[in-house]
Amino acid sequence: MGDLKKMMPKKLGFGCMRLPVLNGRTEEIDDASFCKMIDTYMKQGFAYFDTAYPYHNQKSEEAVRRCLVERYRREQFFLADKMPVWLVKEPADYQKLFDTQLARCGVEYFDFYLLHAMNAERAAEAEELGGFDFVQRMKTEGRIRHIGFSFHDSAEVLEDILKKHPEMEFVQLQINYYDWESENVQSRKCYEVAEKYGVPVIVMEPVKGGTLANMTGEPARILKELDAEASYASYAIRYAASLPNVMLVLSGMSNPGQLQDNTSYMKEFVPLSDGEKAAIGKVVEELSKMPTIACTKCRYCVEGCPKKIAIPDVFEDYNMTVQFGINDMNRESYVRHTAEAGRADDCIRCGKCEGQCPQHLPIRELLVKVAETFA
Repeated sequence: MGDLKKMMPKKLGFGCMRLPVLNGRTEEIDDASFCKMIDTYMKQGFAYFDTAYPYHNQKSEEAVRRCLVERYRREQFFLADKMPVWLVKEPADYQKLFDTQLARCGVEYFDFYLLHAMNAERAAEAEELGGFDFVQRMKTEGRIRHIGFSFHDSAEVLEDILKKHPEMEFVQLQINYYDWESENVQSRKCYEVAEKYGVPVIVMEPVKGGTLANMTGEPARILKELDAEASYASYAIRYAASLPNVMLVLSGMSNPGQLQDNTSYMKEFVPLSDGEKAAIGKVVEELSKMPTIACTKCRYCVEGCPKKIAIPDVFEDYNMTVQFGINDMNRESYVRHTAEAGRADDCIRCGKCEGQCPQHLPIRELLVKVAETFA
């Protein structure tokens, strides 16, 4: 743990799954804005970038090459990428996909490399097809510096993987204060398993896909009473970063404002005080009373949808109605999100989305709710 933790100059990582885009299209990454954000981030002493094969409809890795790799010396940054294990049908696919990723990113090695979105089923497939052996071999060959995996399943499954694979140097977990005691996500339980095995944690979804950055009502009042100037997101990111076994917290920053906010309190990171922890406990109580959909907008559900429903976007529109009631703004947003994609009531209940959802949401039933809300 110590060696990896010492490598990180700062505890904030730049997640490249929600980059600034042009024309509202996820494939059209705004290079000019991304370059400026990278420069601002690097100048403040931060150095970790996290991308993956499917991000931005497979355009994130190439944007990282253009905006980061081609503009900075390789030793100036850490680059993490992930093996899309769901695309592997035979052992040879690991090498093909890995070589594609190196080429897209324009690098000869990855500092950190993960088996992506592991759960019980994918871990079994990786065992059978040689995924764990493959990343270990790439490390031996110097094409990966540190190997690990990102994870979405129960603490029991995590413990099974760590028992079988002591060569895994880190694990990436979804940890935020809302999911800490969730039986669905099991943030606390998974964190404690990693701690038990001495495996450092990289945190993903600390702001729960942006959910914890948008407070209203009593939760907003509680946090503003602590500090009227501090952003709601700052408490979520600092909560995750305050955990002793966390080496890094990823934030998927979409614009310069979010970057400025994140770096302002992570440049000289101060752990949460007891008073702040108590306030966050009260916020969780209030949030649990609101029946919103706990979608993190990872968008894994969208690619396989035969009706091309922008599921995370229409869920967000629905959540806004839960928090603020139906108004012109969220109606217009729903119309915009369904203009060139499917509507919630176009769902044919095939279930492909639910098979891809790391949060294990009952997406088909939730789409019925969305459709009724905007009917």
